[in-house]
Amino acid sequence: MALGLVLALLGSATGLAAPLVTKWVLDSLGSGESLLGPVGLLLALTLGGSLVFLLQWRILGAMGERVVLGARTSMVRRYLRATVPAITARPSGELVTRVTSDTVLLSEATASAFVGIINSTVMLIGTLVLMGVLDLVLLGATIAAVVVVTILFLLVMPGIAKAKTEAQEHLGRLGGTLEGSLRAIKTVKANRAEERIEEQIVASAATSAEFSIRAARREGLAWTIAWTGVQLAIIVVLALGAWRVDDGLLEVSSLIAFLLYAFNLMGPITELSQQVTQLQTGLVAAGRIREVDSIPIEPEREPSADAAPTGDDPILALHNVVAAYGPDAEPAVDGVSLTVPRRGHVAIVGPSGAGKTSLFSLILRFLEPQSGRLELDGREYAGWSHAEVRDRLAYVEQETPVVPGTILDNVLLGRPEATREQVEAVMAQVRLEHLDLDESLSGTNVSGGERQRIAVARAMLRAPDVLLLDEATAQVDALTESAIGTAIQEHARRGAVLTIAHRLSTVIDADTIVVLQDGRVRAQGTHTELLNTDELYRSFVEALRIDQSSYGKSVMIS
Repeated sequence: MALGLVLALLGSATGLAAPLVTKWVLDSLGSGESLLGPVGLLLALTLGGSLVFLLQWRILGAMGERVVLGARTSMVRRYLRATVPAITARPSGELVTRVTSDTVLLSEATASAFVGIINSTVMLIGTLVLMGVLDLVLLGATIAAVVVVTILFLLVMPGIAKAKTEAQEHLGRLGGTLEGSLRAIKTVKANRAEERIEEQIVASAATSAEFSIRAARREGLAWTIAWTGVQLAIIVVLALGAWRVDDGLLEVSSLIAFLLYAFNLMGPITELSQQVTQLQTGLVAAGRIREVDSIPIEPEREPSADAAPTGDDPILALHNVVAAYGPDAEPAVDGVSLTVPRRGHVAIVGPSGAGKTSLFSLILRFLEPQSGRLELDGREYAGWSHAEVRDRLAYVEQETPVVPGTILDNVLLGRPEATREQVEAVMAQVRLEHLDLDESLSGTNVSGGERQRIAVARAMLRAPDVLLLDEATAQVDALTESAIGTAIQEHARRGAVLTIAHRLSTVIDADTIVVLQDGRVRAQGTHTELLNTDELYRSFVEALRIDQSSYGKSVMIS
């Protein structure tokens, strides 16, 4: 930026010198002196100024893009390292807008605004000083016009920043609504909600446009004031100068040079108004980008020296854990104590809102406990980094989102060093051997069941100490469910499997079943034990039997 400023000032210096050299040319004509010197100097100033401005634009343009790259890198890093509640509390489209749209505005400001403001200010002052060298009376008239223009300009500018801020805020809302609607496009269409969603998005767009128009009108008013003021000043200078020339108080060459400076005065004033406006827009964008720094991130700590499994103690243990999604929220997990053996299958069942997903969020460190403690491999979670905990776990979400890339990229997400043969083996286990691993994967070219199986294959490829499954067979057919169940049973013989169960087959096959209700452990035991001792579990199983029966009938009918 400093180099760009120096080049800008050098370029401005060539512009400031040109009218004086023009006066030299006119004086040489009147005295009969050679024109070679002044004309040659004028040509050199023109070519030199062009070269300097070219270098300035190249340097500042590259600098602006590097600033944008740095801002984007910082925000992306912050997003991906942020706590899960902090990210999920904000519309993802609005966060994306800050990385894309706001950084472009920042680029425009950093690439030219600061340098442009300083340069145009120096150019304006330099022009006025040289005008004073030529004629102080004409300078007085010019300064009076500049002062009036400046006062009017400053009265208009504050409203531009406010309008720009509002426009960007509504643009962010538009991005959030649009991104969420496109992600749920099937739901939108199935509910015939296209027009309602369109109205919401267009309303945000219209509001953003309204504020942008308001800012544009104020900008137009500011530039019109600047341009009109300079033109009126030129008319006054021309009339006053002609009178002084007629009285012999001013040379014609000096009047022409002064008029050239007056015409040039429009340049720095216009640039100053544009750059101030652009700087205000950039500051608004910078403020929105800076807000990203307030997003809390997961703490980082050095890896532990000992991260290997030890003994036959439980791989996971929760001791009287309490957790909530906010300081004033009701506990989602309330005094839960639970042990997960190093090998075997533990199923978590309970009504909606019982705390099953929150329990998984605690284990995965998406949610931190307010009291109590969690232990992994006999050591408290506080002794592990987030990365170390997740290295020992694999997680399959019920929604099973896919990430951009190929099917192979998705399966290798948690274990990028795995071989293609290993990937093909786990794909066969979940009956997906027919898929092309190199096919680009999106949410629309695979079924819900295939997405779920890809997620299961991704988790199984990692061979984790604990496999966390949020009903991994909810969207698959009976044959595929059997194949996945066999793979889960094989994993349970060498590691721990912890599932949120919504299907009867998952419940019956589990070694231990934990019943949650209102964030607490209501009961735990085997299927047979709980049928005999817990009324809620019996009603849960009866409901599952009805669902299973209905599912089977629908398959037979189809």
